[in-house]
Amino acid sequence: MQWAITLGRIGGTAVRIHLTFLLLLLWIGLSAGLRGGSDAAIANVVFILLLFACVLAHEFGHILMARHFGIQTPEVTLLPIGGVASLERMPDKPTEQLLVAIAGPAVNVVIALVLVVVLGVSLDASSMTQGLATIDDPRHGLLARLAAANIFLVVFNMLPAFPMDGGRVLNAILAMNMDKRKALKISARIGQGLALLLGFLGLFGNPMLLFVAIFVYMGAAGEAAQSDLESMTSTLAVSDAMESKFVTLYPEENLVDAVNKLLATAQHEFPIVDHFGKPIGLLTRDALLAALRDKPREASIMDAVQAPVPSIRVFDRLDDGLREMNRLGAPAICVVDAEGSIVGMLTMQNIAEMMMVRAANPDWKFAPRSG
Repeated sequence: MQWAITLGRIGGTAVRIHLTFLLLLLWIGLSAGLRGGSDAAIANVVFILLLFACVLAHEFGHILMARHFGIQTPEVTLLPIGGVASLERMPDKPTEQLLVAIAGPAVNVVIALVLVVVLGVSLDASSMTQGLATIDDPRHGLLARLAAANIFLVVFNMLPAFPMDGGRVLNAILAMNMDKRKALKISARIGQGLALLLGFLGLFGNPMLLFVAIFVYMGAAGEAAQSDLESMTSTLAVSDAMESKFVTLYPEENLVDAVNKLLATAQHEFPIVDHFGKPIGLLTRDALLAALRDKPREASIMDAVQAPVPSIRVFDRLDDGLREMNRLGAPAICVVDAEGSIVGMLTMQNIAEMMMVRAANPDWKFAPRSG
């Protein structure tokens, strides 16, 4: 994610913080300081840091449960609106999906119980109803606000709408009783309906609900699009979507050669192949431009390539190829035959074009394409 810095690693997962989060801290500190002085500013900044520590713990609830099922999480990013754990994939089994989804809110429940039962924090009706609305109000106790905030996080995250955990819980429950793609489509539509209801209520009450409604609707729309994508890719082979005419580079070529091919074609990713046609690396446009800033024109392209190169077999299912691209965060993967020689390239642009064709004509029969 752009504009994010890495704070460190916990158990193999990089913990990153978006720069806009620092702006949030600055705004909270200045706002409280203008009203209540430096003590109020420090107290509210400390509260926000503790709150986002709880958010980070929430995300690691998901991460650790996913790791239990063999799914790694390369990074987790803290944003002003919460945390985002970048799981390599969601579990295939609905029961595992359910456990991963509820693991995050369960952490917030435990934190709230510790604050209330173990530390003896009392929650009155005011702190419960006002919740996060009083984060910059020094009249409320720090731990009481933190306990109320954790309860709020549980309630909010369990709304049955993507991208909240409640949407994934709903999807997992539905998937236990029907086809998973149908379950995803139904749960996404329910999320969109809930977003419209929140937006309607926001027009006559709290304007903040309008922002929540937009957030929920976009998340639900994204999941609906993902459902359509999975439905399409599950019935096609990699060969149906790959580019079968493409330009390659050889290890002995230099940056000038790569630039010439970049300017002469519409490609953004170039496979590096040996003289037997086997891929040994991948040069992306961004990596090439970065190399041009730091290295001489005659430098070898091997100084800028991604290796080992991601690849998939030509007759594998397209959804497997898409899953591999998402897992690696790769913009493209090489398609190889049974001997390991490259026969095509699979990119997100290919798949997006197929989605547009399928939307225009659902009965269209795909065939291998040349670019």
